[in-house]
Amino acid sequence: MPEPTQQLSPPTTATPDVQKRRLRWAQGILLLFHITGFLGLAFSQDPGFYLKFVPLNLLLTLGLLLAFQPRRTPAFWGFCVVTALVGFLVEVVGIRTGLLFGQYEYGATLGLKWLDVPLIIGVNWLMLTYCAGILARYLPIPDILRAIVAAILMVGLDICIEPVAVRYDFWRWQYDVIPLLNFKGWFAVSLILQVYFNRVEFDKRNALVPTVYLLQLLFFFGLGMLL
Repeated sequence: MPEPTQQLSPPTTATPDVQKRRLRWAQGILLLFHITGFLGLAFSQDPGFYLKFVPLNLLLTLGLLLAFQPRRTPAFWGFCVVTALVGFLVEVVGIRTGLLFGQYEYGATLGLKWLDVPLIIGVNWLMLTYCAGILARYLPIPDILRAIVAAILMVGLDICIEPVAVRYDFWRWQYDVIPLLNFKGWFAVSLILQVYFNRVEFDKRNALVPTVYLLQLLFFFGLGMLL
């Protein structure tokens, strides 16, 4: 008697329990990196050792965020490339003209530069735009209001970053004064990027985003309070 033919089962996706475990692992890794960096910068006698890992921390965070993005379509990758390039180019314009953010220059902490701007800065703009945009999607409001809320979230985080960035040579302001123009420029660029974020069609949800934004906020706010 011939054996019955076996049906091929469809490919399986990760179960909710597996997804939760992956999320907990990612949250734990990010928490470990941020706590280590916070303690090292705040209390170590050699903060320069910990500053070497700032670009790595940014790349690690972005990598984990991308891993939790559902259905990474060509439209999503296009958004990533365009946002990173725009973020980098506005910094080049800002450095050269002083018209967007005021007069400033980058230090050595953020690593390799091109046109006097660290290459990693595009990653930072992408990460902040993506996180703020995802968070604003939780609100049941029109897209234009979401874009405004997300831009405010980005400026709010920048307010916390600025004192720490100046202290640890991320960048330097002329006369050591952070101009109001910086925050106006940040809001304008952030709003444009958020409008773009809302217009690109891809799955705008990511379970890791709230953790990333909260850790960034607490990290820089806490360090700023200790300076």
